[in-house]
Amino acid sequence: LARNPVLLDELLNEDSLYSVPDQEGLYSDLRQQMLRIPEDDQEALMEALRYFKLAHVLRVAASEIVGTLPLMKVSDYLSYIAEVVLGYVLQLAWQDLRARHGDLPGVSSDDVPFIVVAYGKLGGLELGYGSDLDLVFIHDVSSTDVTEGKRAVDGATFFTRLGQRMIHILTANTGLGQLYEVDMRLRPSGDSGLLVTSVKAFADYQENTAWTWEHQALVRARVVAGGTSLARQFEALRASVLGKARDEAALCGEVVEMRERMRTHLASGGSGEKNGQFELKQGLGGIVDIEFMVQYAVLAQAHRYPSLTRYTDNIRILESLQAEGLLDEMQALALIDAYKTFRSFVHRSSLQEEKGLAPAAEVADHRRVVMAQWQQWMTPGDTDKQ
Repeated sequence: LARNPVLLDELLNEDSLYSVPDQEGLYSDLRQQMLRIPEDDQEALMEALRYFKLAHVLRVAASEIVGTLPLMKVSDYLSYIAEVVLGYVLQLAWQDLRARHGDLPGVSSDDVPFIVVAYGKLGGLELGYGSDLDLVFIHDVSSTDVTEGKRAVDGATFFTRLGQRMIHILTANTGLGQLYEVDMRLRPSGDSGLLVTSVKAFADYQENTAWTWEHQALVRARVVAGGTSLARQFEALRASVLGKARDEAALCGEVVEMRERMRTHLASGGSGEKNGQFELKQGLGGIVDIEFMVQYAVLAQAHRYPSLTRYTDNIRILESLQAEGLLDEMQALALIDAYKTFRSFVHRSSLQEEKGLAPAAEVADHRRVVMAQWQQWMTPGDTDKQ
C-alpha cells in the first residue's frame, strides 16, 4: 500500500476486500477490466494487469490475516492469480506477434502449439507472496514452417519471439512495478539452452540427457497456459519420464548428494539453526527435506504406482503415497502437518518482508518428525526403506 497508494480503494471496500473469487471469477474480472482498454494501448494493458494482480493479492493477504482463508487456499489463490495473468500475457503476446509476422500455416488461435510449463512453487500450487515464477516454454511447430505475413519468420523464430515478448510483459517495470520475476533456468541445458524448446527436443533431453535433479523438478511441473493438445502431450511425456524404472540405491545416493550440496551452500551452519531461529526452507528437517523425500518416492515408485504422477503438489503426493500403502497414516499425517506448519510460518514471514525464519523451539517437534523420516527413507543401504 505504501508503494502503491492506488490500492487504498481496494482496502476501503470491505465487500470485496475479504472476498476472493475462484479461478473462473478471476478470468471474468480480468476480462472485464481489459475490455475497457484499447487493444493497441500496450502500456495501459500492462499497467492494468499489474493492478489486477496487486489488488487480488491484497485480497488474499487480507483474508489470510483475518483468518477467513486457510493456508492451502492461500497458495491455491496466489497460484490461480498467476495462472490467469500468464494466460492473458500469452494472449497479448500472441496477438502482437501475429500482427507483426502473420499467421503460421495450419495454426489455430483456439489451440496454439505453445505451452507455458510452471515448475517449483507455481507448478506445485504452492505460490507465496512475492514468489518468482519458474517457467519453461515449449512449442510444437516445424522450423520449416514460415508465417504468412509481410515480415515472415520461421516457426522456431516466431515462438522464440513469443517467449521473449511474454517475459518482457511480465518483468518490465511500470508505474506499478513488475508483474513477476521470471526464472527460466529449468529449461533444457539451463541458461545456455534455447529460450523456447520444441516438444521433440524437450522429450529427447528428458529421456536421454537430463540429470536426476531435473527429473526431481519435473515432479512439480504442470502446464499453466497454452494449447490443450500440446498440454496433453506434455502430461503424457511427464508421466512417462517419471514412471521409468530406476536403480533405487543409485537414485537415493544422487538425491542425498544434491540435498547435502544445497544445505552446505544455503543453510546457516549447515543445520539452518542460528540464534534460536530456524531456516524453514533449507534447514535440517525443513521444507526442502520433505520435498526431496517426496520427489525421491515418486521417481523410485512411479513405475509400480502410476497414480504418484497425477499430482504436482507435495501434500496430495503424500496422500497418494499413503493411499498406495507406501506410507502409513501416522507418517503421512505427521509429514503433512509439518509441511503445512512450515509453510504457514513462511507466509507470515513473507507478509512482514522477512526471511523465512521461525523460532526453533516452536518447530522442534516437526523437525524431529522430518529428520526421522529422512533417516528411514534416505539412509544409503537401509533395506527397510519404503
